[in-house]
Amino acid sequence: MDNQYRPLEWLTQRVSHPVQTDPAPSNEQLDVIFKAALRAPDHARLRPWRFLTISGEARIKLGELFARSAQEEQPDLAPEAIERFKGLPLRAPVLVALICKLQEHPKVPELEQYLSLGAAAQNILHAAYAQGVGAMWRTGAVTYHPNTARELGLGENERLLGACRT
Repeated sequence: MDNQYRPLEWLTQRVSHPVQTDPAPSNEQLDVIFKAALRAPDHARLRPWRFLTISGEARIKLGELFARSAQEEQPDLAPEAIERFKGLPLRAPVLVALICKLQEHPKVPELEQYLSLGAAAQNILHAAYAQGVGAMWRTGAVTYHPNTARELGLGENERLLGACRT
């Protein structure tokens, strides 16, 4: 295929990969992924996003955090369900937590800021695909749990909106 059509191929053929395996994306690949994320539409140049990269042993700690958040919501959670929550971040070598930094602005409502983060997330997925890296945007109840936000150190104006697993 002629190189001029490659971006259209990437846009029309990208699919989500629920489980990724090693090798993790290289630092160079991650740099490209983040450069693409920063090109998302952004009314008033607010950059209403923050990305937290989680890899290695930090994924185990994130799984434990997910389990605690789930247990806070459902104290009688079955042991196998607790183990499932612990294993969620281990489905990929690298996770990029998608954090929306909401800001007061007279012309940019919160909705536009959420949409901007969504566009950044899409750019992450497409940049990963263009480099041959599998990726998927994941959410779930523990993503939105106040305990998860608190333990990740999110500010009052920040919302965790999932993670791109690569």
